[in-house]
Amino acid sequence: MSDRAGMQLLTDGMLPLIAGVLLAAVILTILVLLHRRNRKHPVDMMEGHDFEYYCADLLKAVGFASVKVTTGSRDFGADILAERDGVTYAVQCKRYDHPVGVFAVQEIYAARDYYDRMVGVVMTNAVFTEPARTMAEKLKILLWDREDLKRMEGEICT
Repeated sequence: MSDRAGMQLLTDGMLPLIAGVLLAAVILTILVLLHRRNRKHPVDMMEGHDFEYYCADLLKAVGFASVKVTTGSRDFGADILAERDGVTYAVQCKRYDHPVGVFAVQEIYAARDYYDRMVGVVMTNAVFTEPARTMAEKLKILLWDREDLKRMEGEICT
């Protein structure tokens, strides 16, 4: 048998093995990405009031001052009042397992004026519906979603 024929036999025998290893690597990568995507953040396990205090602590940690959690059911639509660089904020916190809709935007829009604040914000561990985004843009309400929370947490760690 020539060297070339031996090399061809070796290459042909290795091809299925190489293809199998590559396929296994692709499947493993997909599974890891899916796991990361579906992994719950600790805030996803919190009760609503605990989430409000988490958000207040997060705001303090990223430079907000005069951060105050309002009192329970009589909060008039704002869960947190805060100030940063001379700008006053009214914040509505929504710890949801589903997208946040327009009602939260309406609540903070009213609360911003009730508390005489400059900026209204809805903070959530979830995402916002498209109608909520549209309304927030029209009413000049800031929307801070799950990715914004992660970004703020990253600011603390750096």
